Amino acid sequence: MAPLPVFRVALLVSFSVFLTVVLGFGLPFLLNRAMGMMGLPETSVTECIVVLYLCFVLYVATPRVPRGLVEVKGKAVFVTGCDSGFGHALAKHLHKLGFTVFAGCLFKDKGGEGAKELEEFHSDRMKVVQLDVCSEEQVDKAAEYIKDNLEDTETGLWAVVNNAGVSTFGEVEFTSMDTYKQVSEVNLWGTIRVTKAVLPLIRRAKGRVVNLASMYGRMGNALRSPYCVSKYGVEAFSDCLRYEMKTWGVKVSIIEPGNFIAATGILTRDIVASTANKLWSEAPSQVKEDYGKAHFEQHVALMRSYCNSGQKDVAPVLDDITDAIMSKRPYTRYHPMEPHWWIRVQLMTHLPAAISDFLYF
Repeated sequence: MAPLPVFRVALLVSFSVFLTVVLGFGLPFLLNRAMGMMGLPETSVTECIVVLYLCFVLYVATPRVPRGLVEVKGKAVFVTGCDSGFGHALAKHLHKLGFTVFAGCLFKDKGGEGAKELEEFHSDRMKVVQLDVCSEEQVDKAAEYIKDNLEDTETGLWAVVNNAGVSTFGEVEFTSMDTYKQVSEVNLWGTIRVTKAVLPLIRRAKGRVVNLASMYGRMGNALRSPYCVSKYGVEAFSDCLRYEMKTWGVKVSIIEPGNFIAATGILTRDIVASTANKLWSEAPSQVKEDYGKAHFEQHVALMRSYCNSGQKDVAPVLDDITDAIMSKRPYTRYHPMEPHWWIRVQLMTHLPAAISDFLYF
């Protein structure tokens, strides 16, 4: 995880202490009973639990361990989805650090504000590229442009950050197959398409592939199945690629942001309203009848309540992406998220499903 503000550290440590106290009394008793029934010594159980939770406290409370930084000079990074949100902020951040940035923007050719702002840097190290990750032609053109404009073709492209993505919501029976395909086309197939196009340049540099997934790439949630499906795919693709690229010295990292809706504006009231209208109008009549309008509106209201939720500062995500690009020993996964989301991910991915389902659904 990224270095945490004091109040977040305090919250996590408090939770750890609480859990340690609860389990410190209950779990040792149960384990000692089990050990006794098997005729094994009981004395080491409590000590082991204390050591484990001490490690947990240290893990969440200490800043990231320094692992050395690569030299920035002469290195180039390709970032997708730079029109707004994480990508736009990251392009400016990496440029400030001294990287040459190839910023892929969906609306560059249409005079998009995000692309214009980046072009106004008037810098040889900020190169804005037209890029629709769903278009094989545009991806290939972007890869060719990068190859032709690298400072030193022999050193290759240091990193690609697959950030471009879309989000949506809807219960499974209200969501059309086209929606599933459209979301995966951007979030998953776009990531694969861009990575394959620039991978020869990345291999040459023994560089980095950084893929933006989500906490919903590790756990599912009601109303989010199209998004979850696509992000689970990004996780699997990244893991497989990491195994394959080890031989080449290429490091593959996954960023799993929590709730940054307020910071990125990826979900607005207008988007919720238009998506809801589309879901209801295209739903089969039998589904409408079975679920009812009141049930549907209740879930729409829930999604509307999320529009201004989450963290308002993208810095935790930028810090983790930067570490994945610059650290000599980057982590496999980064978790920039609020403490309660981090705890939920751990519980959802480590507890038996019957228990985690009972806690959250």
